[in-house]
Amino acid sequence: MPEKHLLLRHRDIPDIHELEVYRKHGGFEAFRKAVTQMTPDEVTEEVKKSGLRGRGGAGFPTGLKWSFMDKKNWPHYVVANADESEPGTFKDREIMERNPFQFLEGVAIAAYAVQANRAYIYLRGEFWQVAAWLDRKIAEMEAAGLLGDNLFGTDYSLRIYTHLGAGAYICGEETALLESLEGKRGMPRLRPPFPPSYGLYGKPTVVNNVETLTNVPLIIERGADWYRTIGTEKSTGPKVFSLSGHVNRPGNYELPLGTTFRELIFEHGGGIPGGKAIKAILPAGASSAILPATDEVLDTPMDYESVPKVGSFLGSASVIVVDESVDIAWLVRKTIHFFKHESCGKCTPCREGTYWMDKLMEKVMAGQATPEDLEILYDVAKQIQGKTLCALGDFATMAVVSGIERFKQDFERAVKALVEVGV
Repeated sequence: MPEKHLLLRHRDIPDIHELEVYRKHGGFEAFRKAVTQMTPDEVTEEVKKSGLRGRGGAGFPTGLKWSFMDKKNWPHYVVANADESEPGTFKDREIMERNPFQFLEGVAIAAYAVQANRAYIYLRGEFWQVAAWLDRKIAEMEAAGLLGDNLFGTDYSLRIYTHLGAGAYICGEETALLESLEGKRGMPRLRPPFPPSYGLYGKPTVVNNVETLTNVPLIIERGADWYRTIGTEKSTGPKVFSLSGHVNRPGNYELPLGTTFRELIFEHGGGIPGGKAIKAILPAGASSAILPATDEVLDTPMDYESVPKVGSFLGSASVIVVDESVDIAWLVRKTIHFFKHESCGKCTPCREGTYWMDKLMEKVMAGQATPEDLEILYDVAKQIQGKTLCALGDFATMAVVSGIERFKQDFERAVKALVEVGV
């Protein structure tokens, strides 16, 4: 199936990052329609009907999240999560750099829907050039009367600001992001309360991913019924899949949700370099359970319902392909080291558990692990699961548990070598 670009429109429309070009192709008409022809609740309801789900990883229904905003507590805020720190994910950066106005229009429509007069774009610290780029685009919108006071002759006003983090993975979690945005150390909050009732500065806040918001102008412009013709019944719309690892053509591919792993990897990604066999797939970057590349997995539709049925989850769809040359124990060691480094340390199971998993994986890779060490490693991982304030603790265990369960031979090689030399 050929790509159809609704989010990555810059691939079809040269210079769409220029305001004049974007408006020539219908840009900001959806925002105008929302503000002048629809009530905030009607906008929320249209997004809810569309079935749009969060593209940042959780897959939570976007319109439903907006509807949770506490209407008795003001002011309201919108925060765009542009932290994008998941290893293997690089879709949001392309959207912001190449099709920025569609994203900014989505931010503006979301702000109108929840009646926020201030919106913030939280970017990872390494994205300082992207932040400067967005600041220029926001200034162009203000100069054109698309941001500011009394928009389109109404009494609605909106301003958008960018904010840079300090390069911490944990700030991709929405409550840690809000803490960082408030100038505090980025650490997750205890929930409930959730951001729609207690968010930025203690006020109702909706936090959405960049790709999620980039879908919104399409829904308002063309309608929920049109949007539902793309994807599957429960996973609607297009999705940008970030494909990396052992593939001939890594990159971002915009395809309908429900496209199979096989189509993404072999038709769009060009298959595996050197004709090697594919060994494993990480569907959601470093934080996902590792899937063996069986025919069943390869033919699984990439949507929020199907991927869990084969033992992982879609997340942000950062698909990492692993060929037969890779030792899965080595891969697990890499993921554990990353999560140990990025743990904020607030929760004891995560802080201590990632440390000990890292130490045990050092022994495995050094050929010094015993069978008991593998048992302890697995047990430590299982004890972390479900016991932390945010998902980082669970993410840190995904590769360990799935690696040992599905690729145990790669872990046992070190143990076998240890036993054979009589240690």
